[in-house]
Amino acid sequence: MPEFAEDELIFLPLGGSGEIGMNMNLYGIAGQWLLVDLGVTFANGEQPGIELITPDPTYIADRRDDLAGLILTHAHEDHLGAVAHLWPRLRCPVWATPFAAALLRNKLEEAGLLLEVPLHIIQPGEQLQIGPFGIDFIALTHSTLEMNALAIRTKAGLVLHTGDWKLDPDPLLGPKSDEDALRRLGDEGVMAMIGDSTNALNDGTSGSEADVLDSLMRICADRTGRIAVASFASNVARIDTVARVAAAHDRHLILVGRSLWRIVAAAQECGYLNDLPPFLTDDEGAYLPPEKVMFMCTGCQGESRAALARIAHGDHRHVVLEQGDLVIFSSRVIPGNEMAISRVRNRLLWNGVEVIGENEPGVHVSGHPCRDELAEMYRLVRPRIAVPVHGEYQHMLAHAELARSLQVPEAVVIENGQALRLAPGAAEVVGEVQSGRCYVDGDVVVPANDDGVRTRRKLMFSGAAVVILVADDEGALLADPELVLQGLAGEATGEDDDGTSALAVAGGEAVEAALDELPASARRDDGRMTEAARVALRRLIRDRLGKRAVVEARIIRLD
Repeated sequence: MPEFAEDELIFLPLGGSGEIGMNMNLYGIAGQWLLVDLGVTFANGEQPGIELITPDPTYIADRRDDLAGLILTHAHEDHLGAVAHLWPRLRCPVWATPFAAALLRNKLEEAGLLLEVPLHIIQPGEQLQIGPFGIDFIALTHSTLEMNALAIRTKAGLVLHTGDWKLDPDPLLGPKSDEDALRRLGDEGVMAMIGDSTNALNDGTSGSEADVLDSLMRICADRTGRIAVASFASNVARIDTVARVAAAHDRHLILVGRSLWRIVAAAQECGYLNDLPPFLTDDEGAYLPPEKVMFMCTGCQGESRAALARIAHGDHRHVVLEQGDLVIFSSRVIPGNEMAISRVRNRLLWNGVEVIGENEPGVHVSGHPCRDELAEMYRLVRPRIAVPVHGEYQHMLAHAELARSLQVPEAVVIENGQALRLAPGAAEVVGEVQSGRCYVDGDVVVPANDDGVRTRRKLMFSGAAVVILVADDEGALLADPELVLQGLAGEATGEDDDGTSALAVAGGEAVEAALDELPASARRDDGRMTEAARVALRRLIRDRLGKRAVVEARIIRLD
């Protein structure tokens, strides 16, 4: 592992660079580290049994005595969702604004960590000192509450870590971006800006939440059926917008999905959403006529266990959508979720439901800056170095090219695990550390290369077989080999009269033939007997089915 000089200011992303989600960023100077954000991403089905993926924290976990603290920029899962899973390896103080802290406390309580984690509340706009790092919190607009950029002051220079942001001129909920504070930073002199790249390929601006309010008002006018809006539960501004649309059209807003209720409870605890009519539960809404209800549902990305998918498939206990009803997908399609969303949309259409998606103007605006907003941020801040993060490589590359076109002297694209020296001197990659992914497997966190997870994935794609041998001490079989086949298309090869699959019969014969070829000394050795049986069965399955199944063999010795 590289060692860094005391006077070097190092930026080291361990998650969120070269990918969207799973943000984890380190700043190091004077022998200490500051961690900014600790998020998750969601599994895509290729890891069976895995729903959440975290960054690999090994590098900083091994140096946790040098970790001054963790700051959370805002309340989204890709920025704070890994805290409850990874904090036991870090054991550092945590700072968050009231809304992020309210959501984090729920997660810590579920993990049994609420009384262990030193969680400090920081108000938007405040300042604090954490070791050698001075921090100013600067309010920016985003799709959730209390998003704050961090002005990080060190003896080597000033860095602006933007987090997720946009320049919404009319945010409806929460303050506007503090452009005056950004301009003052630019006047002071910003050495480097570490910035959001999500929409760096998109021209123009991201749009205002006020535009969504106007569009939903128009779309929902004069409707007589039920209306359902699907969005991200964490988009508190969208909850506020949909509630106002419902009230304007004499409808009750019904929240469908536990995560929506958790978000609303945290927001109301912090003083938001309290000027709206009461939200109803789905069982309360079941008694209202169609023209009086507006549902807000989880599941805008087609998640199979979320509310909208269950409604579409007729599996929800209280909510039904049918001919004459309307569903509005008020969210962007996250790459990789197209198939899941299409399945839900098609099911709704089959049921006669009208569906409006992101292609309808104004039903959604992004929480991330497009190119015009990025350009305005650079005009305000005027950094010497631009470091794109929070995006795939194509996004970060486009961000860097835009920064150069705006006369930013240096723009550097790095990936997770690369240590970028910001000062002294020119920005330069000066080392590489361990990075990668960990899987949240039930209640434990395991490395991505964990044997159990790899075996499970192989089982999902290729099936499994177990052969059980019963033999005496000399290795003579006392019964036919017993085969257990799982996830293999043995039935496709036909069955014997007793119902045994032809594959099982052929497998037993192949195992016996392999054992017959063993010398007497090998038949007295459990390891050699089981390995010969395993290899024979694996070869047969590969030859017959073209599958590299997981194959095991067991032996029982009888006197």
